[in-house]
Amino acid sequence: MGERIAGLATARVVGTGLLGTSIALGLRQHGVRVLLADPSPTALALAEDVGGGEPDPGGIAVDLVVVAAPPDVTADVVLTELETHPDATVTDVASVKAGIAAAVAGAAGAAGAARYVGGHPMAGRERSGPVAAQADLFLGRPWVLCPSALTDDGRLALVRRVVVALGAAPVQLDAAAHDEAVALVSHVPQVAASLVSARLVKAADEAVALAGQGLRDTTRIADSDPSLWAQILAANSGPVVRTLKDLRADLDDVIGALESASRAQATVARVVESGRDGRARIPGKHGGSPTRYAQVTVLLPDRPGQLRRLFDDIGEAGINVEEFALEHAAGQLVGLAEVSVLPAARPALVEALTARDWRVVS
Repeated sequence: MGERIAGLATARVVGTGLLGTSIALGLRQHGVRVLLADPSPTALALAEDVGGGEPDPGGIAVDLVVVAAPPDVTADVVLTELETHPDATVTDVASVKAGIAAAVAGAAGAAGAARYVGGHPMAGRERSGPVAAQADLFLGRPWVLCPSALTDDGRLALVRRVVVALGAAPVQLDAAAHDEAVALVSHVPQVAASLVSARLVKAADEAVALAGQGLRDTTRIADSDPSLWAQILAANSGPVVRTLKDLRADLDDVIGALESASRAQATVARVVESGRDGRARIPGKHGGSPTRYAQVTVLLPDRPGQLRRLFDDIGEAGINVEEFALEHAAGQLVGLAEVSVLPAARPALVEALTARDWRVVS
């Protein structure tokens, strides 16, 4: 069991989906009594079964309330919890913050607003629901905290201690700045991935069969919950629309260039180069400075034990794997394992793998 969290003996988690149940599991590892609430009896029972806590019988004083409700009802639930638990700190995990902050400031009064700390863990999984929950879901992930001018410093400190105890990295932002940021780094990428994926619905089978890792990488997040994303995008429509309009202007520029052969190459090259520059700004390993890695591609037989053998051989060579990707070859029982290492380590890795009878693909 982890160290106890100062000032937190009992917590109430409202909403037992992936995030709510993962938070509950993490809190229990620190000795916190967790009371669960959810309008769905099935979700509540599943969260209890996986060890998230006990159904809240009501009437028990709590130190902290975590609202993990759908985005379109989060503000109402936060206000209800502030009223029902007049001594508790209340936080939430909704991915849009400005509207909730405005609702709390307008309806909760100064005393209620002082106990509210907006939050947004930048974590998730392809799977959803309490059965997909895991206590370590937030390890190493940013968790944005959006206190208002009315938020009490002690309440903010409690939520920050919780975030750190769950293994996340707290980042403090103004609610409006948060919404602008997630529109750029999360919400518009979801729209872009969905639009590209939608082009595949009526595509010829022969075309789809040619899909490689590039398309899979580009469209991975398209496999998302439509109703959830409809709520998120509607709640953050202003920042999303502004970013989409900028993206549309760039697309129009590319289309115009391609329709005019005289400037097509220069414009497209500029767009691709700008994309490279932007991608280089994405934080690197452990949130540090971006680093360009060298790739070594290895032919990996598609049978049990091969991936373990590959990593064992890399480890025995004394080389650290920085990133890893696996692409399955079409029509063949092999995969292409792309091992990313520091550039200086690439020659030694190629030599070591070749000596161990791996086929390194040029």
